[in-house]
Order: sequence, then structure tokens, then C-alpha cells
Amino acid sequence: MKTSIATVSLSGTLREKLIAISEAGFDGVEILEQDFIASDLSPRELAAMVKDHGLTITLFHPFRDFESLPEPLRSRAFTRAKRKFELMNEMGAELILFCSTVHPQAIGGIERMADDYHELGTIAQSFGVKVGFEALAWGRFVFDHRDAWEVVRRADHANIGLILDSFHTLARGIETDSIRRIPKDKIFFVQLSDAPGIQMDLMHWARHYRNMPGEGDLDVTGFTRAIVATGYNGYFSLEILNDLYRAGLARPIATDGYRSLVALLDNVRRAEPALQVDLPQFPAPQTVHDIEFIEFATTPNEVTALEDQLRALGFDHAGQHKSKNVRVWRQGGINILVNLEGQSFARSSYTVHGTAVSEIALKVTDAEHALQRAKALDINTFEQPIDQGELSIPAIRGVSGSLIRLLDNSDYLGKIWDTDFTVTAPNVNAGLKAIDHISQTIEADDMPGWVLFYSSLLDAQKSSLVDVVDPDGLVKSQAIHSGAFRVTLNGTDAKRTLAGRFVEETFGASVQHIALRTDDIFVTAAKLKERGFEALEIGSNYFEDVEARFGLDPALTAQLRAFNIMYDEDADGSFFQFYSKGHPDRFFFEVVQRNGRYNGYGAPNAPYRTAAQKRLLRPDTIPQR
Repeated sequence: MKTSIATVSLSGTLREKLIAISEAGFDGVEILEQDFIASDLSPRELAAMVKDHGLTITLFHPFRDFESLPEPLRSRAFTRAKRKFELMNEMGAELILFCSTVHPQAIGGIERMADDYHELGTIAQSFGVKVGFEALAWGRFVFDHRDAWEVVRRADHANIGLILDSFHTLARGIETDSIRRIPKDKIFFVQLSDAPGIQMDLMHWARHYRNMPGEGDLDVTGFTRAIVATGYNGYFSLEILNDLYRAGLARPIATDGYRSLVALLDNVRRAEPALQVDLPQFPAPQTVHDIEFIEFATTPNEVTALEDQLRALGFDHAGQHKSKNVRVWRQGGINILVNLEGQSFARSSYTVHGTAVSEIALKVTDAEHALQRAKALDINTFEQPIDQGELSIPAIRGVSGSLIRLLDNSDYLGKIWDTDFTVTAPNVNAGLKAIDHISQTIEADDMPGWVLFYSSLLDAQKSSLVDVVDPDGLVKSQAIHSGAFRVTLNGTDAKRTLAGRFVEETFGASVQHIALRTDDIFVTAAKLKERGFEALEIGSNYFEDVEARFGLDPALTAQLRAFNIMYDEDADGSFFQFYSKGHPDRFFFEVVQRNGRYNGYGAPNAPYRTAAQKRLLRPDTIPQR
């Protein structure tokens, strides 16, 4: 497998882009002509710089509006092509992309186009370069890879081949099985990108909303499988045109790109096991069997408030770490750790974020395999000194620098509670059974990368991106689900929203709230009320609306109102939820009950929840317009 990425995918100068691409681990780079022209590098200086960074120029592009032109435009196009071939010789590029014409004076005609490319192939051969023909989704005559292949087939020249781009095929809904019938030696190059499933002008969609494979809704895996089935073993390259990426930092975007490409090709290898191709070999993604624990970092000055919340939620202080100042709070199958250790990762986390979730432990089938997959995806791992007799638990860096611990049921890691802790059965129980989901809030620009993080590391499904309405702006939300692990990722640029305030107040702490699941939300709500739990108060208008909207029995509505429980349903089931009062722009808890096969998170209730939380804020804490 050989990997590449286009300079158009990243921000910065050409020099900065090459550094980021090299450090991310790519083998080669597509040079966008505009990036070269805008630089102060000569062609030979560019060639030297690319080589110094251990890269190869895989493609020079684009050449526009070549085929089926009338004279004198045709002669001018050939003259332009010769000049580009000379430039390529100087910079050491061997392949150039010609995209299908959109020129208003182009004549069309497949034989005319094939004749043009045959003649061009002879010229390209004299310069020692090759030409790849690509069907633009908005091409005037050729907008389908099948037609582009027919032009290449009829051109019948060794130096003329096909360039396949996933966006241009998938955005038009063109079937991909036809690719399997193309001779592998006529596929000169492959460009890959994904995109969200939105309806808009193809050109605008392509130039502003493409993203990394796995971040969008297109079947890039199916497209790539069709290519690999031909026996193609050339470069797989990312061409990602996205406003966010071109405004972000080049290094993390390049790293995300490499991760997406490696994960994609791993998926292809697993889907096409009979193919003998050079694709990455590393452990498969695993489903999460359980959330073993969630750890809070705090200090003696703030621990009382946190543990009072846990006590009000029906948790019991059920144990202690054997050598560290870490307390265990338990209820049902839920383990909450409260870490007050002075010299630890938790204390470092507290210093940056305040009292917040610092670690999440996920139980998988094989923790070591999960760790090896993370390393193959260039996910940062974490190690720290341990005391004698303690477990060495694999860990990787998660959102905002938090840790994800990896556990399994092996003879070693499966004994965490016996080896590292002294614990007893909890004496109290309010009916909370498990952690239903966690909500992580991040900067909007970071969302695609963290969606990719989870979907490439785990055997996970991602929901469609939705807008959550806050009284002071929109919040983008996307859910990831892997077995027992559910996480909703929320991002916004609107600083006055609760999500935006949380990011500001906590300096980017990741977990904004934890949802705890019960089998009977009314029994749990009553028990929590007895323990002094304060639920977020929901306005009366909400309950009148929800009764009418779903045709609820007034007696049920009265129960909902009594405990400030919100309700949602879909074709598969129903959902109940209520929230802790807490401080709205900090961390809070949620209690939920799922009935049937309801798989959502009560998104229609989010505007009313955030409005209720906003009412808790003192007027002098809300920035003035």
C-alpha cells in the first residue's frame, strides 16, 4: 500500500504542508498547481524539498478544459500541455491529472476526445510522463467514470490512463461494480474523499464539504473495494477540499488523514480477504462490552461537592485503591472513581480543567489488540510508573487529552478490582443499572477528527449529524455507538451556548455530562428525591406540548411533570430522561430509561433542556449582546 495526500487538503505554505505530510507518515504528495505557483520555490527546489522529506510527487494537477475543443483553442490546449510537461520534468513529477472539460466551446464526441488523448499520449511519452483522465461530477460531456474509461480505452495509448475519484463517482450515485472490470494497469491513480449526505450543487459540495473517509456518509469502502478487486496496487491518495481543514492546523489534519486512509484500507482488506494485495495488517476493531469505570480528577477542596452529587444519585462509597488516594463509588454495574492523588495524571488533568472526567475505562475482548490497533492508527498511547503489585493498564489519549483505559476479561486485566482496589458491595441503590452514554463537548472544528477517532478505533456505528438548538446558537451533535459504549460528540463555535461556555469554563474538558440508565425511571426519580437529588426544572409549557404531540395519557403527563421527566418516542420505542440541576455550564448528570429498541438520545428535547439550564444562570453571568 502506498499513501498520498493532496496539498490542497491542508492549510499553510507549501513548505509547511510538506512537513506535515511527511510527519504524518504519507509516502507521497499530490502537488496542486496553485500551491506551487503561490510558492517562491523553483521546480528544482520543490523536487529537492519533497525528496528531503522522504516523499514522492505522486500527481501534479489539475489541467482543465483540454479535450474536444475547436481550433484555435485545441492548438492552444496542446501548447499548454507541453509547457506543463516541461515543468513536471523539472520538478520530478511523472503523472498529471486532466479533468473532463467544462469549456463552453467544447464540441464533445467520444471519438474526438479519444483522438485528442491519443495524440496527447504520444507527446507525453516524449517527455517521459503519463496523463490520467478524470471524470468531474459536473463535467460537460464526461461526468461518469464509465465514460471516462471509454475515452481512455479508445485512446489506446500506454501513457493515457484513468484517474478514479470517490467523490465524483459516489456524489452522483454511480454504481461502482463497473470499476472491477477495468484493467488494473489502466488505473493510473486513485483519489479518495468522503462527504456528508447533504443535497446541494455538486461543485459547491465538492469544493467546500469533502472530508476524510469515515467522516461522511458516502460508501468509500465499497468504492475502494472495487478498485482493489482489479489488482490495483498503486497510490491511494486523499484529496479533501474542506473549508475547516484549510483553516486548521496542517499537522493534526494530516494525521487524521493518514489515520482515515489506513483504517479504510484495513476495512477493505477485511471485506475482501481473498485478494492478494499489499494492505495494512493489524488487529480488527472491537466492540466495547462494558464501560468498566469513569474517573473524576479533583482535589480535597472540591471533592465534597462531587461526592455529595454521587451520594444524592444513590451511589455508595464502596472501596479504595490499595496504594493511591482514589475512592470507588458504586451502584448497579456503575463504577465511579474519584481521584485525589497528588502526583498523578489526574492531578495534571485537574490543573488544566478543574474537577472533571479524566479517564474512561472500556472493556473489550482483547485489550492488547485494541492497543496495537491504536498504535497502527497513530493514536497516542500513555504510560506512567506503577507501584509494585499494581496492574499496568493500557491507555491511549482521548478527547482533550483525557485517557481511555483498555481492559478485558483476561487473567491479568480482568482482576483489576481484586488487584488494585479493596471494594465491597454497595449498601444503597436507587435503581441505576449502567452508564447509558457520555456526552463530550469540543470545538466545532475538532468534531470530524474525533468522530474518525472512535469510528476507526472501535467497531462502531455513527449517527447522522444533527443540529441541537440552544437559545444562544446552534450545537452540532453526532453519536457514536459500539456495543455498551455510546458517546455523543457536541461541537459549536457559538460561545454563548451551554456547550460553548463549557469548553471555555473548563479549558476544553471533554465530558460535559454522563447519562445513567434505569429500568424504571419513576421509581428511581422518587428514590433520588428522597436522597435530596435536585432535578432540573422543566417549564410547564413543555409538558402540555409533549402530551399533545404524542397523545400521552394525562396521568402519565402528570408523573412526568412531578419529576421533571422529559419524553420522546419513535417507531422503535420510547425514551424518558431527566437531568441534575447542578451548574449548567459545568458538568451534570442525566438519568434515562429506554423502552423497546429506541436508539436515540432525546434530541428533540435538547432545546427545552438547554433553555431550562439557561434559566439557572444568574443574569450577571450571561454575556450581554
